[in-house]
Amino acid sequence: MPYVQVGRARIHFVEQGPTPASRLSPIVFIHGAGGSHQVWLQQVRTLARRRRAIAVDLPGHGDSEGSGADRIEAYRDIVKKCMATLGLDRTVMVGHSMGGAITQSLALIHPGLLAAIVLVGTGARLRVQPQIFTGLQDDAKRTVELMTKWARAPGAQAELLQQDTDAILRTPVSVIEGDLRACNVFDLMDQVKAITLPTLVICGTDDLMTPPKYAEYLHRQINGSQLALIPAAGHMVMLEKPDKVSEDIDAFLERLGC
Repeated sequence: MPYVQVGRARIHFVEQGPTPASRLSPIVFIHGAGGSHQVWLQQVRTLARRRRAIAVDLPGHGDSEGSGADRIEAYRDIVKKCMATLGLDRTVMVGHSMGGAITQSLALIHPGLLAAIVLVGTGARLRVQPQIFTGLQDDAKRTVELMTKWARAPGAQAELLQQDTDAILRTPVSVIEGDLRACNVFDLMDQVKAITLPTLVICGTDDLMTPPKYAEYLHRQINGSQLALIPAAGHMVMLEKPDKVSEDIDAFLERLGC
């Protein structure tokens, strides 16, 4: 499995791409709280037909070493170091939920590293209900089960919900809690309008965790951004409607010519 060394931790990633190598901008996918690169595998496979496509496991997640972080800025700096080690420049960054917060932060602080951004199921502020933190301490499994139920569109199959729960519980509870604390203090409501990069905002119409109004706010604030609301999808839109998400990203980049 491929890794890059960032500080004392080895950071795992998956990568695919066309042969011969493409001159199009590479694309990097960043998962959300408690997640891993696994949520992006369909998009990696699809978009790698034309460009280098990479999905990263943040520290403490998936197959990466480390103990996670409790600030978006810390994750942002780790992602930046990963990009430098992998020789990535003028990158398209796609972030889901907490990964979208990391992407926004990078777009504001280091816009020259990026060609465009895609914000999926995220917002300029990501408050977490206090009972989630209490629940993780008292009954982590039950709390994660509730979180995964909220993350899917209504009527999701029990088998899918169980798969989501099992996937998140592979992440240590302390790391999940740190992720949620990072989300809870994240707030770019007043700064996000300063993003000047080409931006696509994607949200499921049935997203209960970051409802469409979050996406609509990003769309209004980021000048020239494009908005894609995907019907019958929840917070895990890239798993629920993988082909549509891939198509929307590919069409967005095609229009940009990058």
